[in-house]
Amino acid sequence: MIVENFSGAIFTKQYSLFIKSILDRFVAAIILLLCLPVMLIIAIPIYIDMGRPILFTQPRPGKNGHIFNFYKFRTMTNESDDQGNILSDEKRLTKLGQFLRKTSIDELPQLWNVLKGDMSFVGPRPLLVKYLDRYTPEQARRHDVLPGITGLAQVKGRNAISWEDKFNLDVWYVDNWSVWLDFKILLMTVLKVVQQDGINQEGYATSEEFKGQLREN
Repeated sequence: MIVENFSGAIFTKQYSLFIKSILDRFVAAIILLLCLPVMLIIAIPIYIDMGRPILFTQPRPGKNGHIFNFYKFRTMTNESDDQGNILSDEKRLTKLGQFLRKTSIDELPQLWNVLKGDMSFVGPRPLLVKYLDRYTPEQARRHDVLPGITGLAQVKGRNAISWEDKFNLDVWYVDNWSVWLDFKILLMTVLKVVQQDGINQEGYATSEEFKGQLREN
């Protein structure tokens, strides 16, 4: 009986996640259509302020570590020093870029990632590919689900909390996911955007690099 109940719970969760994926894509398509004129208007000042490209594109790991192209509106210049080394994020972040980040408008292109099925509206944020070898086995479980535009770590502190706290929240989300939890996170995200809270870690344009603990081969 215990085995049957456990199997039934797994099936129910898998079915719910499938429905979530369908709803994600459906809602993303609608919002993209509604926001397309706004996104085109936003592209104009970005082009004037920073030139091309308009979008910031970067490989990021998704579910099960699958690599996909992640999209955001560009918020930084490509300035470098006399030796050709790219300047720090703090020096490259423009005033327009700061506004886009504070309002989370820079995240709008990720609707395309959701529509493609690379991301969900809610889930652990997709981080850098180079971090994959720095996670502990427990931290790596954050990749058991699709990454999200927003997530539990974002509404609990975003970039203002430590990496350890972020990963603990990500793994807790994986273990405790429910439709109600996603709905609650979405509501809390709206409040965070309005409050413009936790956008950056003190002393950084976003947050410090995750050094992690490199795994032994």
